[in-house]
Formats: sequence, C-alpha cells, structure tokens
Amino acid sequence: MNIQKLQRLVIDALEDVKAQDIKVFNTTDITSMFDRVVIASGTSNRQTRALASSVADAARAQKIPIVAYEGQDTGEWVLLDLGDIVIHCMQPEIRRYYNLEEVWGAKPVKVKLLPQSTSQHDNWVSSEDDFDDEDIE
Repeated sequence: MNIQKLQRLVIDALEDVKAQDIKVFNTTDITSMFDRVVIASGTSNRQTRALASSVADAARAQKIPIVAYEGQDTGEWVLLDLGDIVIHCMQPEIRRYYNLEEVWGAKPVKVKLLPQSTSQHDNWVSSEDDFDDEDIE
C-alpha cells in the first residue's frame, strides 16, 4: 500500500473514533525508519486506547503488519507502529508536555480532515476538499 493510501487509512480510522487535533508530518528528511508521524489527541484514557484500536483494526483488515503497539495499559499515550507510519494517540496534557510536533514537525503534510479533527489554531490544515494529500513545501 502506498504511503498516501496508508496515511488515509490511519486518518479515517482516527476520525471514526472522534480523534481531535490530528497532525501528520513527513519524516523522510529526519529518519529512514518511517515516512510519516501522525499525532492525535483523545479526551480520556479510554478514547486514546480506542483511537489506537481503531487504527490497529483497520490495519489488520488490510493485512498491514503492526510492528509495535504500546501504552494500552495506561492509555495516556498509545503508540502504534505500522512500519511506514508511526501513530501517537495522546491525551492533551501528555501531548503538550512531550511536544512531539517540535521533534517531528518540520514538514507538515496537507490532509483532508473533518472539522472536529482539527485544532482551531491550525492555519495550514483545511477541512475542505480543495486539495489532495501532499507535502507542504
């Protein structure tokens, strides 16, 4: 599965469980281990676990191997590694504290998101269907 289709599968699975503040970053210039980092917030331990579970279920349905799946015990930060994409499902306080956007955020990726999946401070994410998934230059 190409990276855009895999990225869309991940975003759709997150949005199915009402993920908030979804961000996607191209990491090809930072590491050769994976191509994308996806960060999403959940409002509770239960929701962050559900976000990761939704992505895992979607990956399994498409026969995409799960390399790592960690953090389900506490649910504050659940990490899911699909090889080409690493997904971080985090509670907002944990997300602010670790600030992964600063680590991985050099190249945000434009993606179509539902309005509830974006934060209000984003000026580079649009919920309209006026562009394809692609990297911001």
